[in-house]
Amino acid sequence: MDTSLNGKTALITGGSLGLGKAMASAYYQAGARVAIVARRAEPLDAAVAEISGLEAPEDACIERFTADVSEGEALERLHADVTERLGSVDILVNNAGHAAAKPFARITDADWQADIDLKLMSAVRLTRLVWPAMEEKQSGRIINVLNTFAKAPEARSAPTSVTRAAGMALTKVLANEGAPHNILVNAMLIGLIRSDQWRRQHEASGGEMTLEAFTDKLGQRLPMGRIGEAEEVANLALFLASNASSYITGCAINMDGGMSKVV
Repeated sequence: MDTSLNGKTALITGGSLGLGKAMASAYYQAGARVAIVARRAEPLDAAVAEISGLEAPEDACIERFTADVSEGEALERLHADVTERLGSVDILVNNAGHAAAKPFARITDADWQADIDLKLMSAVRLTRLVWPAMEEKQSGRIINVLNTFAKAPEARSAPTSVTRAAGMALTKVLANEGAPHNILVNAMLIGLIRSDQWRRQHEASGGEMTLEAFTDKLGQRLPMGRIGEAEEVANLALFLASNASSYITGCAINMDGGMSKVV
């Protein structure tokens, strides 16, 4: 199965840590020109240093861009910089976001707006920016990284579950509009994956057990008995970005070890 990304430019938001960094590594090793985006320069620099040391085809490259993707003007500048340095975007991974969940009555208007801007509107705005070049090329891949609450929200899962559900609807709309132009749009619905998010939660818990023990305990409630690895998410993201997925669009794929109650 050919998952080569030679000659392709990939833009990954939230690309400095966790899932974003794992996807960037996979794309770089597959030959892509990879742009990773985050707000803080230090983690971006560390990610570039790590990824650039991996074995990859000669034309592969990895560059970093700082931006707050919740701001529309920042995204316009980002898109201009990426296309100037790496060429028009062939693969867009909308991965920015962090967990935000409270009892409904405690969610303020400011909380709602911040979550919408970060998780939904960043994907809307970036997709709108990259779409014309994809349509002109008659080729493109857009991957929206959501979570399983997009399909099956639980109590106290807003605002994230609501914005992720909107992201799933956006995925289907874009897939239907992009299909005539070979722009394939899919979503990955993430469950429990070993990532920086769980490291932060472990630290907030007081660290009475090791991080590995903490994540192992989380995984015990899943059908597979373990949480997933960022590299496993990257494998799916590589497949969806490559020609191997040439007839797959409009899908919301659970990446959760069987956790979700719905298919």
